[in-house]
Amino acid sequence: MTPHIEAKRGDYAEAVLLPGDPLRAKWIAEEFLEAPRQVNGLRNCLGFTGRYRGRPVSVQATGMGQPSLAIYIHELITVYGAKLLIRVGTCGGLSAKLKARDLVLAMTACTDSAMNRAVFGAFDFAPPVDFALLRAAVDIAEERGLRWHVGNMLSTDVFYHTDWRAAYGVLIAHGVLAVEMETSTLYTLAARHGVRALSACAMSDNLVTGESISPADRQSSLTDLVKLALDVAVGGSGKDAAA
Repeated sequence: MTPHIEAKRGDYAEAVLLPGDPLRAKWIAEEFLEAPRQVNGLRNCLGFTGRYRGRPVSVQATGMGQPSLAIYIHELITVYGAKLLIRVGTCGGLSAKLKARDLVLAMTACTDSAMNRAVFGAFDFAPPVDFALLRAAVDIAEERGLRWHVGNMLSTDVFYHTDWRAAYGVLIAHGVLAVEMETSTLYTLAARHGVRALSACAMSDNLVTGESISPADRQSSLTDLVKLALDVAVGGSGKDAAA
C-alpha cells in the first residue's frame, strides 16, 4: 500500500493500461477484461486487474496532468512491479491531417513542464517510446485498417491558453502532431526505471480544423484504441486477435 494506492503487492499485473479518467478505467475493465476486480479506490483514481486473452492485465487511472501521472507511475513501478505501461488517452490535433478518432502513437514527446528541467538541468532530454511496442501497435493498426500517425507529441501543463496559435505555432511548424498532458513524463520515468512504455491516444478534437467528438464518446467509445493497447500489452497481433 502507498499513500495513493491501496492495493496489496501482487494485485497489479506487470502490464498496465493508463487512462487518465477513472471512469474510463472502469469502462475498460468491465468491457474488455475477464473477471476484473477493483484493486484501488483511493481518491477515486480507480484501478482494476483482470485477464485479457488469458493474460493478466491491469488498468489504473492516473488523473490529469504530468504531476498526477508521475505519482502513479512511480508507485506502480517501484512498489507493484509494473514493467509495461501503455497510456490510453485522448489528444488534440495540431495538424490538419488528423481526423476524429485517428490514433496518434507518440515516438517522443516535447513539453513545457518544469518537471524534466528539475532533473536534467541544462539538458533537453528527449524521452523515447519503446520501439518494440511502437512497432507492434503500428502492425496491429495496419492489419485492422485503422488510421494512425506516428510522431512527436506535446505534453503541456496548460489546458486553456489565451492564444493557442501563439503558444504552439513554433511546434506546429516543426511537425508536432498533437497535444495532451502526460506522455513526456511517462516516457521519462520509463527510461529512468528501465521499463517499457507506449503512449497511444485517439484524437478527440483538432485545434486546427475545429473537428471534435463529444465528451461522452471520449469516455466510452474509444474501442479501437483500447483493443489495440490490450493486444500490444499481451504481445498479441491483429491476426491473432481475429482468430
